[in-house]
Amino acid sequence: MARPPKDKAPDLSAAQDLTAGLIERLTCPSDKAQAFMRDTKTPGLRVRVTAAGAKSFVFEAKLNRQTIRRTIGDVRAWSIEAARAEANRLRVTLDAGTDPREVERDRQAAAVEKKAAAAAKVEADKVAALNVGEVWAVYLAERRPFWGDLHYRDHIDKAKAGGLPSGRRGGGKQLTKPGPLAALMPLALKDLDQVTIERWAADEGKTRPSSARLAWRLLTVFLTWCGEQPAYAALLPAKNPAKTKKAREALGKAGTKSDVLQRGQLAAWFAAVQQVPNSVIATCLQMMLLTGARPGEVLALRWEDVNTQWRGISIRDKVEGTREIPATPYMLHLLAALPRRNQWIFSSPTSSTGCLTEPNNPHTRACKAAGLEGLTLHGLRRSFASLTEWLETPAGVVAQIQGHKPSATAEKHYKVRPLELLRVHHERIEAWILEQAGIVFDAQAAPGALRVVAG
Repeated sequence: MARPPKDKAPDLSAAQDLTAGLIERLTCPSDKAQAFMRDTKTPGLRVRVTAAGAKSFVFEAKLNRQTIRRTIGDVRAWSIEAARAEANRLRVTLDAGTDPREVERDRQAAAVEKKAAAAAKVEADKVAALNVGEVWAVYLAERRPFWGDLHYRDHIDKAKAGGLPSGRRGGGKQLTKPGPLAALMPLALKDLDQVTIERWAADEGKTRPSSARLAWRLLTVFLTWCGEQPAYAALLPAKNPAKTKKAREALGKAGTKSDVLQRGQLAAWFAAVQQVPNSVIATCLQMMLLTGARPGEVLALRWEDVNTQWRGISIRDKVEGTREIPATPYMLHLLAALPRRNQWIFSSPTSSTGCLTEPNNPHTRACKAAGLEGLTLHGLRRSFASLTEWLETPAGVVAQIQGHKPSATAEKHYKVRPLELLRVHHERIEAWILEQAGIVFDAQAAPGALRVVAG
């Protein structure tokens, strides 16, 4: 029989001794989507050609009376001999009763599983390498919407690294001190164990026990949160490592604070505070005493919080979120005299935030001049509560003005005092305090207009 011309397409009805030339001349009939050319040397080896002209080696055989077909690879990537070897390997697998397709699926599944395990290990190693500071930042970001400003600031302050210019007036070149938790921030979270925390508590308890007690409470809640997160739970022991008797004892117990203004000391205190050169600070201190509010609540007041029409002041409260207290006559009188530099009532042109920071030093100097050393800013809050006893003011009224949680069922669920009722008691308290301080003030006089000054 004469050999077919080299430019003629191979006969697909018969097996062929595969050559590069035959494969190159192989075409797909116009009436089919694909066609196959069989190899004479290797049973089951085929060359497939599609209507688009793509060519690949294919293994085809029968298994349980069903035709199975498996692609070996592109003819440009595989040589004929390599394709024959792979077809023979697949034939051996098939003769052993194993479907090559299942073998390949198992191989691919194993590869995927191996890749996933490697990725999981990389992620686990990455999580294991996280230090406390990195997880602390994630914790703060997640919990921030549920906290008040003061609680959030406590978390920032207790963990700050320090070493920055203090910014305090008269501080010179002094640098800020690290917060109590700063020493723990660089540690790997997995290394934050019971022994480490107890050693930390012993060190901090020697120098600043009060601050360290708050830091310890914040740390305890943080570690509880970590234990509830799937990403971090495996890094910590089952029991919260901060909740130990040894750590608690190392920090000591909080003592009962007793710094408070007595009735007979009011005149001296007011006289000294009113001599403070900075009128903003002087007003701020008087307002702390006359409202019984927390120092941070007073400092955070904005001009928009004062409603002169209804004579009310909205205070951002760490317990209820906000609370409304009366704007009493003397307070309105003091506020009317303040410069209005920005949004803050107690503004500061030298502060980076524009808001006055806690005026501890001016108050300490004023108290020293008045012979009242040891009285703190929070002591003014205690003073308000103590002085109301002279007027036998209902405890629920005082608690509502100061922002304390109700302590009795009736206070929690049945008594809702409107602003007008609070004003009756609050104005009476203010008038009595001013009287004891020897301050002559006409409560009926209209407060002066607020004046705007350049920042």
